[in-house]
Amino acid sequence: MALLGNMLKSGIRLTNVVRLRTASPFRQQRKTFRKLVRKAQFTKFGEAYRFEELLRSAEFGPAREFYEKYKQQVPIHDYNRMFDGWWHRTLANEKNVTWPGKVKYFALSSGTSEASTKYIPVTRAMTKAIKRTGVRQILTLGRYQNLPPTLYEKGCLMLGGSTQLNRREGHFEGDLSGITAGKIPIWFERFYKPGRNIAQERDWALKLDEITEQAGKWDIGYVVGVPAWIQLLMEKIIARYNVKTIHDVWPNLMVFCHGGVSFEPYKAGFSKLLAHPITYIETYLASEGFIAYQTHPDARGMQLVLNNGLFFEFIPFNEQNFSPDGELVEKPKTLMIDEVEEGKEYALLISTCSGAWRYLIGDTIRFIDPKRAEIVITGRTKHFLSLCGEHLSVDNMNKAIETVADALGISVREFTVAGVTHDTLFAHQWYIGTDDAVDANEFRNQLDAKLKVLNDDYAVERKHALKDISVTVLPTKTFYDWMASKGKMGGQHKFPRVLKKDMVKEWETFLGK
Repeated sequence: MALLGNMLKSGIRLTNVVRLRTASPFRQQRKTFRKLVRKAQFTKFGEAYRFEELLRSAEFGPAREFYEKYKQQVPIHDYNRMFDGWWHRTLANEKNVTWPGKVKYFALSSGTSEASTKYIPVTRAMTKAIKRTGVRQILTLGRYQNLPPTLYEKGCLMLGGSTQLNRREGHFEGDLSGITAGKIPIWFERFYKPGRNIAQERDWALKLDEITEQAGKWDIGYVVGVPAWIQLLMEKIIARYNVKTIHDVWPNLMVFCHGGVSFEPYKAGFSKLLAHPITYIETYLASEGFIAYQTHPDARGMQLVLNNGLFFEFIPFNEQNFSPDGELVEKPKTLMIDEVEEGKEYALLISTCSGAWRYLIGDTIRFIDPKRAEIVITGRTKHFLSLCGEHLSVDNMNKAIETVADALGISVREFTVAGVTHDTLFAHQWYIGTDDAVDANEFRNQLDAKLKVLNDDYAVERKHALKDISVTVLPTKTFYDWMASKGKMGGQHKFPRVLKKDMVKEWETFLGK
């Protein structure tokens, strides 16, 4: 009898039942803001931007006064401005720069539009906040009635970056998943896979091989990771044990907790690896913090974490606030959580307990339920195509690719698109990664038709300046080989959905064009 499992599930259900009614999103965010500026008021950053004054406004002033002052006193920072102005001092072991004390850990993030590698501070306060949010997400499992008590005694495979971090000049640096996995609590070790030894492996291919060899000995109930790498691992395990599905090796696998990219393009491929459906739970864990997660089975999106070390602002993602290339204008309009509207797209600003302040994270989101603060990720501020006003978002791309793949009965593992010239006008060049047989022209025609339905601007421009789209079908391995050549295999790395100008020539050279 699964005594421990029954106890855990009963405890989770009880926690959900007795959980107090939460404060309004605005009150939660005001309280979070107050905690952040109180903690950072005596840092170099806090003194430069008069955090003591902001704290008084948050504690004693009228309801919105603190935010109006915050907008006036503290400028918006992208990575370059934050690093060049402040974080380079933190990286050099100076203490009390943007957060109290010295920062011991830095998450390395692949720079897609600014620095080639970003160094994101990960403070002790942030690692604690990430753990708290992780526990909260586990507690939501009690709302999934299809999950039996036995699940809570099964192993949890977390596929992330190496926990063997690089030590450099008084600090450690590596993938955020490696930093957090290296700090798992002792009580969780009996459930945690692949275990500390394999988790330290830096060679991604070798790590997958080692996990594959041990997979038959484990009873896995949950898997956590980026969809592309989890799918690749499952395929290796199925091939190694000469079975039909992953459930022939892990019969109790019931939950996949995913993040990093939209899961939509991967659904068809995953279904082929399973003997029966499993529960998918989406998370939004960035190098800058644990931003949101799916809180109930019927959720259409993820709920922002409003009361755990993150203060959010939202910039309407439109031509008034961003240039055609995705550059922020000098004085954009910014909003708090109580000012956003359903269905509108926003660029995300965050202030965090790692010492990021009014930081443009680079992601764009859309609210599907403002009262519950539920969002979906729609793309990146600079990862969209608008050569001539087509305003094609990553969200449009994901939906179109999923629809076409379903219609053609294939699995599209990876894809990317580049904007190119077409005589004196423009065109889109798509690269589709699939191991299934497909006619490129048929894919192209269906993709073009679906994008016209999803995006009115795209439909208009296809009649005018956007003269053509073309599709090149490639083996999935081509995408992974390119990532390997860049040292970006595994962890939180993913292939860019939009190839910017400086990457197009590099990609074409790799393909031998």
